[in-house]
Amino acid sequence: MATKKTSNPTLPTVTPLPPEGGDAVVLERRAQKIEPPQMYQVAMLNDDFTPMEFVVMVIQEFFSKDREAATQIMLKIHLDGKGICGVYSRDVAATKVDQVLDAAKQSGHPLQCVSEPIE
Repeated sequence: MATKKTSNPTLPTVTPLPPEGGDAVVLERRAQKIEPPQMYQVAMLNDDFTPMEFVVMVIQEFFSKDREAATQIMLKIHLDGKGICGVYSRDVAATKVDQVLDAAKQSGHPLQCVSEPIE
């Protein structure tokens, strides 16, 4: 087996700082304040054609709610015209909306779902 002799890597050269009183500039490190990402609420809209059981099933499946919580959200949708199913980051909210719309389309229901920024 032929081995190749490894060479030591060359170290970068360090230039010394100018003597005191020179033109050296020292920057102070400042802590950056990072804001949390914008959150979005996923809301389902009421219609007169989608069965309530289907809405409950969709909420349970895509929003991980138990049957009681899903039923409460479905009733809010039915009575108020709109109900919040969850709060997520923008990408997750968009994915949830797409999942709900795909499931409704495959089942032949006109259920509508939207994501809205929380202010």
